[in-house]
Amino acid sequence: MDRLRSPGGCPWDAKQTHASLMPYLLEEAYEAYEALETGDLDHLREELGDLLLQILFHARISAETSWSIDDVAGDLVDKLVRRHPHVFAGASTDDLEGSWEALKAAEKGRVSVTEGIPLGQPALSLAAMLQRRAAKLGVPEIGYDGIGGELWALVARAQEQGLDPEAELRTVARAFRDRLHDAETSGAPPTDPAAWTATLRDPS
Repeated sequence: MDRLRSPGGCPWDAKQTHASLMPYLLEEAYEAYEALETGDLDHLREELGDLLLQILFHARISAETSWSIDDVAGDLVDKLVRRHPHVFAGASTDDLEGSWEALKAAEKGRVSVTEGIPLGQPALSLAAMLQRRAAKLGVPEIGYDGIGGELWALVARAQEQGLDPEAELRTVARAFRDRLHDAETSGAPPTDPAAWTATLRDPS
């Protein structure tokens, strides 16, 4: 990465910025996620490499003005040690999740459970995270009107059953994608709604 970014390296790599690379970071993360969904470990290996490339790329850009990949790795090691006192400092293993959250909040100086929630994540995941934070405070569930309210309630229902709403909807969407492909290749004409509906319901 250093060679690609240095004089005599790759012109495309040399002109990239943190901002220009933002779409690729998301893209590679989603591709790694898809490999996990399908259980394709060979594909996962490749996609983790692509994701690692994005980390190295951003670190190399920052090294030109401030911190480097060594700082990133060092910070991570320090964080893992701090947040695992039961491993590195002989602390109690009781309530590991609560201890982790308390240490994290103290480190970041957070005063609200809403801090640190990435608003750019998919809406179902965002709703689930907000609901989990509210539950920790004992805040009662709130009903909302309209389709958004119905989706919010479904997220709460999924979490009550121990399900990840994002993963559940993605599973259905992937199944529909496969059936849609089967409907296309079966020869059912798009102008025949009944044929399409039957094929989508039963791809056989």
